[in-house]
Amino acid sequence: MLTILGILFAVAPAVVWMAIARTRPVGLAVGGALLAGAGLLISVQQGWTDAPRPDAHLVFTALAPLLIACGAGLEGRHEDSPPPEWIPRRNGAIGFLGMQFALTLAVGLLYAMMLGEGSDAPSSRALPSLPPGITMVDEGTGCGSGGCSRIATVTSEDGLSRPGIIRELGLQQESCRSSGWLLDWRDVCVGARDNGRNVTVYARWGY
Repeated sequence: MLTILGILFAVAPAVVWMAIARTRPVGLAVGGALLAGAGLLISVQQGWTDAPRPDAHLVFTALAPLLIACGAGLEGRHEDSPPPEWIPRRNGAIGFLGMQFALTLAVGLLYAMMLGEGSDAPSSRALPSLPPGITMVDEGTGCGSGGCSRIATVTSEDGLSRPGIIRELGLQQESCRSSGWLLDWRDVCVGARDNGRNVTVYARWGY
């Protein structure tokens, strides 16, 4: 259900533009750009593209109306006055896009306000890619006073020692990077620990 709603959210601006476009050249160009943006957003929704989802939704809903406005402006420069029946369609499009942006902004701000609770762990994508010869044997989450972490136990198929595994992963020291662009202000920090019996790789939020 959420997947269907996400796809409808992504393609809605293109459908709105189809309802108000008046010329073929500009209509196809703007429509194609909106569909390309929708495809990219769906890719983020499905996890095929590694990007922060709340930020991607906010950027999309901000840029789509601007693109539609530019398209309508270009059409107005080369076309006569629109027919009377076009005015209600334009007003409806403005109202729909404005409502979509307002809802996205409200949900995004609510998401940003809830980040400090630390009840969620970074996704599996935050963990580093494993080089050949090193495999993951277990993955889960753990929570403590510092928040929740994504934790994975890794082992070597080639007989590497535990310090050798950590060197192979390039995690001798913890490293942090930004988790998002606009709404998610946290850093995600990745590191590894030698637990005496195995190597644990973790991803945690850095505030």
